[in-house]
Amino acid sequence: MTNILVLYFSRHGGTQTLALEIAKGIESTGASANIRTVPKVSSEIEKVASEIPSEGFPYVSKQDLVTCDGLALGCPTHFGNMPAAMKYFWDSTSDLWMKGALVDKPACVFTSTSSMHGGQESTLLSMMLPLFHHGMCLIGLPYSLPELHETRTGGSPYGVSHLANDTGKLSNDEQKLAFAMGKRLSEWASKNGVTK
Repeated sequence: MTNILVLYFSRHGGTQTLALEIAKGIESTGASANIRTVPKVSSEIEKVASEIPSEGFPYVSKQDLVTCDGLALGCPTHFGNMPAAMKYFWDSTSDLWMKGALVDKPACVFTSTSSMHGGQESTLLSMMLPLFHHGMCLIGLPYSLPELHETRTGGSPYGVSHLANDTGKLSNDEQKLAFAMGKRLSEWASKNGVTK
């Protein structure tokens, strides 16, 4: 069975909502969606996060990256960039880079912002950088999806985005694009899979 890692960081739930919809798209193909997150970075130097989160999805391990067939990576936008918590995790993966452990695995990126022009596309691009360095194959959303032309909330050819609002829900277009992104990633991983 194809195993897709859905790795996200979310502070207020918008990115997690996208992650869950992407997971539905992955599972619609018969693949397995392995949902993981990263711990917050503390402003106190001596403070260490628990090995197991008190609630929600488990923390990611480097082994999750090694054993996955594809990766969906998501973060909220922090000043047009990925947040420190996710960057901290990727900064710890040099050993995987040295081994070429992620080379040729397909990946996609997704983000959530609280404002329409809050840096969605620059955040998506910032998440792509470590993936390119690891030799992963990035896939986006094609304009053949009508929602990409019609959306008034989130959506980008670089990856799925979400304009967070008071309801905490995805718009109809965001939901369809997130599902399509998960399905596309899973199908690509199944068709062009890397032998382990």
